[in-house]
Amino acid sequence: MIVLALDTAGADCAAALYDTANRQVLAEVTEDIGRGHAERLMAVVDAALEQAGIELSDVGRIAVTVGPGSFTGIRVGVAAARGFALSLGVETVGISTLEVIAAEALERRKRDGSEDMRPVLAAMDARRGEVYLQLYSVDGRPLEDAVVLALDTAREIAASGAAEIVGSAASLLAGGEVASGVDRFPISRVARLAVTAKPGKPKPLYLRGPDAKPQSGFAVAKM
Repeated sequence: MIVLALDTAGADCAAALYDTANRQVLAEVTEDIGRGHAERLMAVVDAALEQAGIELSDVGRIAVTVGPGSFTGIRVGVAAARGFALSLGVETVGISTLEVIAAEALERRKRDGSEDMRPVLAAMDARRGEVYLQLYSVDGRPLEDAVVLALDTAREIAASGAAEIVGSAASLLAGGEVASGVDRFPISRVARLAVTAKPGKPKPLYLRGPDAKPQSGFAVAKM
């Protein structure tokens, strides 16, 4: 099966094609555009298809990052994914940006031969003095729902040291005043995560604003 993965949740506009049978990334195209995802996404998809040497009709699954991230960018990506899936008659999956961050950190541990067996706390700078958080096990399973918390509250959670903190908010949770750069969600990782993700109509993951829910009970267990 060929997976088409899309990311418009952050600064990048990206697409990748992944062959599940051979476990191979056939193509990936990423443009750092900041804004204007709606105007560039189709061209990025076309470039990925050309790079892979396949047709859109060869795609059997669509994956898309659903957030948290850019409100407008997420809407663009989700709408495109739904449109592709409808026209092709294929299934779709939504991939959390926090899951991508955690998966990248866990893969890095494997490459480095790390013996760190702590959970991973994916932490994104949500600005406005807030942080997006989600805790993942060493095998990549979510241990808590994704939440948005005030920075001071997030720092209290992180202070236990029970989890490895990764993402743009890592420096903030360590007491810094500036985030650790811009979060990026490698499109090849999105494509790989899509292989085992549960199919379903993707919808934006908004953690604040009209879709936000009160947050309570989030904690990192002491080890």
